[in-house]
Amino acid sequence: MAHYQKAQIFELGNGSMAVKISNWGATITSVLVPDAQGNLADVVLGFDSLEPYLKGTSPYFGCIVGRAANRIKDGKFTLRGMQYSLPINNPPNSLHGGHKGFDKVLWEVAEHKDGETPSIAFKYRSHDGEEGYPGDVSVTATYSLTSSTTLRLDMEAVPENKATPINLAQHTYWNLSGHNSGDVLEHSLQISASHITPVDQNFIPTGKIMPVKGTPFDFTTGKTIGSTIHEVPGGYDHNYVLDCGEEKSGLKHVAKVKDPLGSRVMNLWTNAPGVQFYTANYVDGVVGKGGAVYGKHSALCLETQGFPNAINQPNFPSVVVEPREKYKHSMLFEFSVGD
Repeated sequence: MAHYQKAQIFELGNGSMAVKISNWGATITSVLVPDAQGNLADVVLGFDSLEPYLKGTSPYFGCIVGRAANRIKDGKFTLRGMQYSLPINNPPNSLHGGHKGFDKVLWEVAEHKDGETPSIAFKYRSHDGEEGYPGDVSVTATYSLTSSTTLRLDMEAVPENKATPINLAQHTYWNLSGHNSGDVLEHSLQISASHITPVDQNFIPTGKIMPVKGTPFDFTTGKTIGSTIHEVPGGYDHNYVLDCGEEKSGLKHVAKVKDPLGSRVMNLWTNAPGVQFYTANYVDGVVGKGGAVYGKHSALCLETQGFPNAINQPNFPSVVVEPREKYKHSMLFEFSVGD
């Protein structure tokens, strides 16, 4: 395959569901899944053309974010006695890898397979000093349709020469009623987490691990998002500490989302320690696919991840990966109908 490639959109389909993914940012641009009547709807927010993604006007719709997802306090960390400074692109913090994170680069298409289990693999090599991060890192992201209504993502990253923080996340905005169906406040959500990492006024975790019981953050049994969102100023944008509960293919259950009408259900599984639950609080009048206007709370994100700012928080699970060690992060989006 020619090394020079341009940004384009690829499709994975198996007759039941269809997913469109771009090599720009390894970005999911469309996911068509059926409801109980077999009606297909596109359940992710995004744009019809690649232009808004390329221009950087997308609020991280569908992309892979890295080298370190989420916020790093003051854009600084110390590792192996060296201090590193990252771009402050979300003042006063560094967010999702900086000004030009993995979401704003062209990934190489390493493999694209059709057939019963269609898949596409993307590769990216992040160089030493890129956006302030130490060392060269080789990254691969493989999307595959592993059953009629299951999308799987496997991400791997290997630092070549220096220890570095690595924390990749998949930043799709989901609306199971359809991307153009308004807000998700009537969606029902269950999160398999009995704790969150509470944050300060700049959305940096304080270091505490807080039980959700008796708070608006409690989604352990499932409830509509709208039932408690007004108790959280601005809306949800918090890291949940995943419990070690039910497992599937070696991955633990993260969340179950149900749409209010068309009976679409999504179960998410991962091997990551946390998940950022975000209710599109900063989306405001973005014109997306088919001219749909996306407003506040028009979708929800469930970004499985290492904990935010873990590089500066010794009691959080480490996100540091040593040279020639392998970072591995997988997730399974399993769609179904009914309960």
